Amino acid sequence: MEEKTNVCKEHMYDKVYREYAETIRNFIYFKCSDKDKAHDIAQEAFIKLWENCKKVPPQKAKSFLYTVANNLFLNTVAHKKVVLKYVESHQPRVEKHSPQFLLEEKEYGERLQNAIANLTEIQRTAFLLSRVEGKKYREIAEILNISEKATSKRIHDALEALRKTVEKI
Repeated sequence: MEEKTNVCKEHMYDKVYREYAETIRNFIYFKCSDKDKAHDIAQEAFIKLWENCKKVPPQKAKSFLYTVANNLFLNTVAHKKVVLKYVESHQPRVEKHSPQFLLEEKEYGERLQNAIANLTEIQRTAFLLSRVEGKKYREIAEILNISEKATSKRIHDALEALRKTVEKI
């Protein structure tokens, strides 16, 4: 009577490990972009293979490993979501009308006004006509007696300058 082949024999398990360990790690790495996590999940998949070695014939080891590794990865993603929800639900909420919020909002507004005031006259005029008055580039070009391309460049430069200033705030 022929004995059923499975991966419980050490030489067979070792062969499966050498053949698929790197591909399983790469498979998970491409999903999570974290070498350590990919290595850990691949190791866990091989542990599961060892725990279930009597049920897994060698020709099914590859699909078993990919399935287990994928499920382990999905479990870590689901766990991260649960942790994030918990953290979000337990963070103190800042009221929109709390004194701290109102003070920060006022300070931000003042700094933004200063940043706009520090723009060159040409940039400031084009920016305000566009963003505050809602004028189109064509209309701004006519008002300032410049081309639409020049209008676009001035607004772009103004936005770049404001972004740099706002990042510091």
